[in-house]
Amino acid sequence: MGKLAEIKTKQTDSSVTDYISSLKSEQQRKDSLTLLKMMKNASKEKPKIWGSSMIGFGKKIYKKSRHRT
Repeated sequence: MGKLAEIKTKQTDSSVTDYISSLKSEQQRKDSLTLLKMMKNASKEKPKIWGSSMIGFGKKIYKKSRHRT
């Protein structure tokens, strides 16, 4: 079996609120804070920055199915 590729987008310790505060558009900041609240409630997970600009909630590892359909 071949070597697995390394995942390029990784979770960081960057602050989600600092990232949202850095957005140039006031509307984007407002919308982001609204979505942040909604996603926290829906996922029951704390938000984390992935890569340089993605906000994620929780961690799910996907495995390739052994069965073909």
